[in-house]
Amino acid sequence: MDIKAKIDLIEKGTMEVITSEELEEKFKKDKPIAYTGYEPSGKIHLGHAITVMKLKQLQEIGFKIKILLADYHAYLNGKGTLEEIEETAKYNEKCFKALGLSEDTEFILGSSFQTTAEYTEELYKLATLTTLVRAKRSMDQVSRNSENPKVSDAIYPLMQVADMISLDVDVALGGMEQRKIQMLARENLPKINQNPPVCIHTPLLHGLDGDEKMSSSKGNFIAIDDDEKEIKTKINKSFCPIKEIDGNPIIEIAKHFVFPNQEKLLIERPEKFGGNLELNENELLDMYVSGELHPMDLKNAVATYMINYLANVREYMANN
Repeated sequence: MDIKAKIDLIEKGTMEVITSEELEEKFKKDKPIAYTGYEPSGKIHLGHAITVMKLKQLQEIGFKIKILLADYHAYLNGKGTLEEIEETAKYNEKCFKALGLSEDTEFILGSSFQTTAEYTEELYKLATLTTLVRAKRSMDQVSRNSENPKVSDAIYPLMQVADMISLDVDVALGGMEQRKIQMLARENLPKINQNPPVCIHTPLLHGLDGDEKMSSSKGNFIAIDDDEKEIKTKINKSFCPIKEIDGNPIIEIAKHFVFPNQEKLLIERPEKFGGNLELNENELLDMYVSGELHPMDLKNAVATYMINYLANVREYMANN
């Protein structure tokens, strides 16, 4: 595969790549490093799986993958004691392996390097360059909207930038909620003689309740290790407005998980309601918007697909 084909593959299904020209330069390295960080704070769900799918693509075309299990970040974010977070991190690592990342994926605890003198020095340098207003703009949405944010909320984004130095990152991958922090990295790393990463942003999945983000803390998710009954129940109860595709989590699951892996989705329904259908993505969207495809028929089809899609994950989790 030539470099252009590799870049086209990376860009497919992403919201943006900043920048494609810089990404082309990264391929000149023998083994460029792509990283993403996850806060060990709960179940691994389909929102995480979107970034893992992109990590797998990067891995297949020659990138070394580093996954930061950001235990100190979780601690600063009030997600439990360090001991509790460590146990969650072990579970999360097992989940990421179950999703099919190769054996040479490197899993790194933040606490393994975030108290070193070298890391602290870089963090202090970044702190002198970053205003409180800029730090607040990079905080997560909950912290930004808080009337009384903590100092830890402002340290959090600076640590993410410092992580990129310690992990020698060429490419930083994250959902669109990470964009402000990644732009902070691109803005400030050159000021301390460090190379800025290429930034790849993947879409966010809406929560099953229609919330703007699928989140383990909100309970509006499908966990990758949910059993068949849980998947079926959660999808059947989910928000799926008739004729509406924007912000519809079931449509999004079909878009991001079904059609990248197969051309058509089987819709099973009784003859009195029109009989079975096999629809490609455009046909499904057209029929749903027109009202010819009922939300429950869509839900049943997506639930059946996701039960099969996650079967290998459930098997891995049960046997490892």
